[in-house]
Amino acid sequence: MGSEKSYADWIAIDWGTSNLRAWAMRGNKAVADAGSDKGMGSLEPAAFEGALLEVIEPWLGAGRMPVVACGMVGARQGWVEAPYATVPCQPVSLNVVRPKVTDARLDVAILPGLCQTSPADVMRGEETQIAGYLAEVPDFDGVLCMPGTHTKWVQISAGEVVSFRTYMTGELFALISVQSVLRHSVDDAWDGDAFQTAVRDGMADPQALAGRFFSLRAESLLAAPGPGVARARLSGLLIGSELAAAKPYWLGQRITLLGAGRLAGLYADALAAEGAMIDTADVTSATLRGLHAAYQLLKEAP
Repeated sequence: MGSEKSYADWIAIDWGTSNLRAWAMRGNKAVADAGSDKGMGSLEPAAFEGALLEVIEPWLGAGRMPVVACGMVGARQGWVEAPYATVPCQPVSLNVVRPKVTDARLDVAILPGLCQTSPADVMRGEETQIAGYLAEVPDFDGVLCMPGTHTKWVQISAGEVVSFRTYMTGELFALISVQSVLRHSVDDAWDGDAFQTAVRDGMADPQALAGRFFSLRAESLLAAPGPGVARARLSGLLIGSELAAAKPYWLGQRITLLGAGRLAGLYADALAAEGAMIDTADVTSATLRGLHAAYQLLKEAP
């Protein structure tokens, strides 16, 4: 790794609430990556520039380095607020915000998120992943499911985000499994059959969710179910109720799962059980393609 000017053409940044991820880029190829745990949630506005330099300093030369950033860095509590673009719209545009910097080597552009007024909804970071997916599949017309702490269902048509809905399913699972009475019943094992049964229960009877949750606790006291049953059923009930609510987005639609890891696999299993036809795409690759698409827009702008 060197600090010469030619090492990187530009730098891609995905700056979330908990972590900062950075890539040194030559064109559309990452030649190095780095990161830190200094996410938006742990920084005051004046500390962002220093946190960025800690990670990318080895890639800087003497001249100004274009840095394109997405995610919570542009939130109201972030480095500087990047106002939302309102759907329907293209996922990335030239409406970036440039924070004031003291290091003359930095030329930072922060991408805006997207918002929807009715029903009210917002996203930051996912719009860049969407742009990256569309860069690879420009004729896509359908729905992206983006599993995460706050899962997004996104309707795409003619290269634009038409509408989207966010579900706090992942955060609810974390809160209930760690902070509620169910923490005494949920272990670290997993039962796939129990998950699929619970998905069907959650879809068929979402209004009974609160009662079914307490039954998980009661069953662990009275019937001693096997390892992983309570955890799998809690997850299945939550995802099943989400699928019931999000049915207008996925029923009969072309669906791509844009995610990674175990959670994306659970959504794939749950949707496949309902007969949905699903493609998958890697979220990290999509993020880099989306940041590159934004970099190209900015580079070519008059």
